[in-house]
This record gives sequence, C-alpha cells and structure tokens, in this order.
Amino acid sequence: MPFKYKKIVVKIGSNVLTRSDGLPDEHRIANLVEQIVNLKKQGISVIVISSGAVASGRSMFSISEKHDAVAARQLLASIGQIKLINNYMSLFQKYDLLCSQVLVTKEDFRDRKHYLNIKGCLNILLKNNVIPIVNENDVVSVTELMFTDNDELAALIASMLDADALIILSNVDGIYNGDPKSATSALIPEVKKNMEEIDSFISTAKSGLGRGGMVTKLGMARKVAKLGIPVHITNGMRDDIVYDLLFGNALNTYFVPEKVTSGKKKWIAHSEQSATGSVQLNAGAKMALISGAAHSLLPVGITAVISAFEKGDIIRLLDEQNKLIGLGIADYNSEKAKERIGQKGHKALVHYNYFYAVD
Repeated sequence: MPFKYKKIVVKIGSNVLTRSDGLPDEHRIANLVEQIVNLKKQGISVIVISSGAVASGRSMFSISEKHDAVAARQLLASIGQIKLINNYMSLFQKYDLLCSQVLVTKEDFRDRKHYLNIKGCLNILLKNNVIPIVNENDVVSVTELMFTDNDELAALIASMLDADALIILSNVDGIYNGDPKSATSALIPEVKKNMEEIDSFISTAKSGLGRGGMVTKLGMARKVAKLGIPVHITNGMRDDIVYDLLFGNALNTYFVPEKVTSGKKKWIAHSEQSATGSVQLNAGAKMALISGAAHSLLPVGITAVISAFEKGDIIRLLDEQNKLIGLGIADYNSEKAKERIGQKGHKALVHYNYFYAVD
C-alpha cells in the first residue's frame, strides 16, 4: 500500500554512500539523486541528511596516524565535504534542480532562537524548490558537541520540520530478531509502542564507516514515532529503495507513530543535552506526569532544586532515585522554585504543554 507522504526526511548513512574500499559509491549516489528527482515530480518535498564527508575525504587523502582522532576527522571532513556536495550538485543539475549545503553542529540547536533560525532556513529552501543536503559540520564539531551520529540529526530535523516521515537508509533491510546475516533471523516489519523485547535483538556493534549502529537507529526511531512521525528503516544499498518504499514495494521496519505533538514539545524532546537545571520530584508528581493525562508540575510535587536555572530554560525532571523522567520549560527561575518547594497554591513550574516524558 502506498504511503501518502508530502514531506520526508531521508537519512543516508556512510555505509550506503561508500564502497568497501573506502571510495565513494558513484552509482549509489546517482541512483539516490534520481529517486529524489522522481519523488519531487510526484509533489513530495525531500530533505536529505547525508553522511559521507569524512569518508569522501578519506578516499582523497591519506592521513598520518600521528594525528589524534578529532584532528583527523576535522581534516578529512574539510576536504571531503567539498567533494560530497559537488557530487550532489552536479548530479541534481542534470535534472535542472538545485541543492544546498546546510552544515550544523549540536550547539546550533541548543536554544530556541537558533533552532527556529535553522527551521526558517530549511523552510525557505523547500519553498524555493531547493533540496537541502544537511550534514554535521565535522570541521568544528568536537567530542562534546557532536551528535551521536547523523541518525540523531535526522531525527531532530524530521521533528523540527513536522515531516510526514523519516526514512533511515542503512545497509540492511531493517531490524531483525537476530543477526541479519543469519538465515534463521527474520525481519521485524512493524514496531509499536511498548515492544521492549526488540532491544534484546539489537547488536551493539557498529559497522563500516559510520559512527552509530542499530542501537542508535532504534532509539531515534522510537523517539520520532513517539512524537507522531512515522519512521522507516530500510536498505539503502538497493536501487530505487526510497521510491519503492513509498509505493509499498520494499522491505523495511516501520515504526508506527503515536499522537502528533506540538512543535515546541518536539524541540524539548531533543534538548536533553542543553537542559540547564534539574529538580527532583516526589512519587505522586512523577506518576501524575507520566500517566499520559494533562498534568503540570506544581511546586507541591517538588522535593529539591538540584541545580540553578532561569525562566524559559529547559530543565530535567528527576524522580527520587535521580532517574530522568522528563524535560520541560521552566515558567520561573530556580530561586522561586526553591521558595515554593512542597507548597500548594502556586503556579506550575512546568506546564503540561511544555513537558516531554522520557521513556
């Protein structure tokens, strides 16, 4: 059955774009561009999250082992990003289409203003029929500022743009109930809420040139589906895979979306690393917040303010064992929150509309 999506985010991993010898797979890239062109002819907007800069650089330059990992990554990305985007540009120009390069770091998403600036940039590109090619700026990203991998970036962009679907292209057909290479393993066609047994099937090993693995893909796919956006994990090594997927003719693992959430909640969901303060809650407040009902965090449910924050900051909400239960936007600062700990009759520190429960 065809999927009637009008705006999709397609994440292309390093293992899809690169041959086993480390050189760019020119056939694969050309086929992916042709698919995107065909989708645009169907009236579908496409945002591409493309790995491959470091791999492209590695194919052009041999770096000494004397360099540390961060410096080597910066060097290869700086060289390779030019080759990667020029390859995309020349391929799209054959079809009289323009693409653009959008390089970002995790830091760019840490406050609402920058987040909205990036959103505005991507939207104006789409409105003008330009295909955004988004990648992490590995030249300036260092360990503490790096995304887990481009799966995390793709999840953030899909949420930011209220995409109709996120498609993650890997080097396997989806998630299996065992080793994908084993003849006894079967593809899991659909993942719904609370299918926790899937965790036991996933290997923690990473493959090939990418930074992440299937563990990351599973976590990000679940988060995006929880926010109301369908996710597909499928095999980008197959010709015409995206086109075939959207028209119901491809193997994949489909993550069933839950209830659509607001744009601000989608931002909060991806903002754990940028949270500035923390508060601890009692058991009653915890149960109310994670119940799924529309409950806000009132001061009577707070037992401690662990670290300082200002009004408008994203804060972490912790239970009595200091386990993270959710993220929210503070409606007043930590000093006022301290004054009101355990008290009734005060306004909520975090309103329900600005709370995201972490599973």
